[in-house]
Amino acid sequence: MRTDEIRRAVAADVAAVRAVTDAAYRPYIERIGRAPQPMEADHAANVAEGKVFVTGEPVVGLVVIEERDDHLFLDSIAVHPDAHGRGVGGRLLRFVDARARALGLAEVRLYTNAMMWENQKIYPRYGYEVVERRTDGPYDRVHYRRRLD
Repeated sequence: MRTDEIRRAVAADVAAVRAVTDAAYRPYIERIGRAPQPMEADHAANVAEGKVFVTGEPVVGLVVIEERDDHLFLDSIAVHPDAHGRGVGGRLLRFVDARARALGLAEVRLYTNAMMWENQKIYPRYGYEVVERRTDGPYDRVHYRRRLD
């Protein structure tokens, strides 16, 4: 397997999915005052349901996506801090776009915690526009969408 290939995660990847997610989101715990939602996800269930795609050997990045009626929902994207600056996140976002197109969906949606300022700089560079900001339970979230051509 090429190290930059993106593939559907399998059961053997669950520990790596958990480790990469935790490493990517851990720095935000203190800032937002609680564990970010992706850290509390049922990674085994997401993998079993075919929602998780990984890259790297060992795994250094992943996305959790969910097909909806009119869009592809990007539930989580995580890149291990050791892999920052290598273009992993950009490749994953382009993969999500390609996956949405392959499914016949014209839009990708996601949200990020309002306290994750870094993400609010990244997503617009990839064509995402802010739709709204709202509180969902204990989370203050900025919702984005990207319309695909």
